[in-house]
Amino acid sequence: MKNITFLAILLTASISTAFADDYVIDGTGAGMHSSISFKASHIGISSLWGRFNNITGNMSYDADNISASTIAVNIDPASIDTNHEARDTHLRTSDYLNVEEQPSASFTSTSVEDLGNGRVKINGTFNLHGITKDISFEAVRTGEGETPFGDYRVGFEGEMMLDTSEYGINGGMISLVLAIEGVRQ
Repeated sequence: MKNITFLAILLTASISTAFADDYVIDGTGAGMHSSISFKASHIGISSLWGRFNNITGNMSYDADNISASTIAVNIDPASIDTNHEARDTHLRTSDYLNVEEQPSASFTSTSVEDLGNGRVKINGTFNLHGITKDISFEAVRTGEGETPFGDYRVGFEGEMMLDTSEYGINGGMISLVLAIEGVRQ
């Protein structure tokens, strides 16, 4: 009986450590500590910077088993903000994002690879403008731990090039800059 009890305790302990912690992305509202920004060429002379103000999502993360990690992010394209209202209004039209017919964009990971030293490669599907494609990008863990807010958080940053023409948008190449902070649940 003692061996069965010990085995049950051992199995319970190993099962509980085999799961990644769940996090909610701190991305919308007063507590916003995550962002998805972009940089695009402006007529080959300078760079235009912008961001999406409304992002939500969740992730699972296990520093000891990176391959068990997942992330899902939802983006509200209508929340585009380039610090110029007339341009933002135009970017929301059918000339670009067409937010009336395409009210959301999303990324869902299919796998996460450990590259060492806090670096990961995230593979998944990206849906933009009603078109879904497989993409990959690298990210780095920027920090992790207890916060003064009484919770536990982890942060990642990454950057990737995106050809908007592959998604039916006449915008050319843009650089997406991701800064994601998750609050452990």
